[in-house]
Amino acid sequence: MTAMTKSSAIAACALAAALGTTLAYAEPKMSSGTATQVRAITEQQAGTLATNFSASRVQLTQKDGEQIYQAICQGCHMVQGKGAQGVGFYPPLASNPKLAAAAYPLTVVMNGLHGMPGFSHRLSNEQVASVVNYVRTSFGNNFQDNVRPEDVQVFRK
Repeated sequence: MTAMTKSSAIAACALAAALGTTLAYAEPKMSSGTATQVRAITEQQAGTLATNFSASRVQLTQKDGEQIYQAICQGCHMVQGKGAQGVGFYPPLASNPKLAAAAYPLTVVMNGLHGMPGFSHRLSNEQVASVVNYVRTSFGNNFQDNVRPEDVQVFRK
């Protein structure tokens, strides 16, 4: 392998690792295409990743739990909350007994866990309560004790 081929292979692996979360759930999967088409799609996904998962402190405007889930959670935890495995591990929220205690999802949403970033700086107390309640009552979960915005305030650092 030449030096140029090695550096191209290393760059491709680094890009694949960086975009792994986006590529892991891209639908539909591309079965064929030219290198130019693949590069264009990858660049588009990189732009989407940078836009949707930036460290920006800009508040999200969605208020409804389902809309918040679709905007910031669905990319990793999937449409049906089943999670994903591949380049990374994105735990399923569907029928997840860990969600029974409201403190667990509140802590994770606010502070993050493992590879998941925290969203305390981007979501208001009302938004956190809304998305936690949505996840705890969707995807086969039926935990009816609703989280209130006042409950979220306790978890703010």
